[in-house]
Amino acid sequence: MPQLVYSPWVQWATVQNNLGGALARLGERESGTVQFEEAVAAYRSALKEWARERVPLEWAMAQNNLGTALGMLGQRESGTARLEEAVTAYRSALKEWTRERVPLQWAMAQNNLGTALLMLGDRESGTARLKEAVAAFGDALMEWTRERAPLDWATSIGMQGRALVRLAERTWDAAMAETACRQIEVALETVRAGGHVPRTANYEALLREARQARDALRGIRKPKPPI
Repeated sequence: MPQLVYSPWVQWATVQNNLGGALARLGERESGTVQFEEAVAAYRSALKEWARERVPLEWAMAQNNLGTALGMLGQRESGTARLEEAVTAYRSALKEWTRERVPLQWAMAQNNLGTALLMLGDRESGTARLKEAVAAFGDALMEWTRERAPLDWATSIGMQGRALVRLAERTWDAAMAETACRQIEVALETVRAGGHVPRTANYEALLREARQARDALRGIRKPKPPI
């Protein structure tokens, strides 16, 4: 609505959101966490005016962006507090970025949620977070299809493969590890065909890791549950 677009509080929140994006990009190029911490503060400021009741889609966007900044912070810090906050932010975004309303944004938030859950799963014992990550990536793939968005599809299917590798290692499941390898292989083929050199290198390394895990699991007899 025109009165919304030109109102000062919307413009201020837009600037804060854009500032958060610029700070996050700086953070990716620098060591440390200062830029990401400032990005988090900027997104939180945007959310003070981009209220869910006023502008639900913008609120969801800021929540998604906040989750990404928190996830990057969590990646560089020890512990899980920031990653837990990232999960909360992504789940908040999904309350308004629904599949029916904005399917591609919904898929993006699901993929981001899966990434945060996977990082949590890497740092925690057990399998609950990893299973949640697999499910979130699966949801993303409902809209990020190979035909519609091949590179996004490769991202989600490859990351789901990575989550499956971790899950297979913790459950001694060689068949699951084999499935993970196949998924990472097709993700690698897609990004390589798209000419994305850095992502190709990342998936090549991930595939080597997945194959090592699969080969190791093939030689392990799965322990029987206690009687």
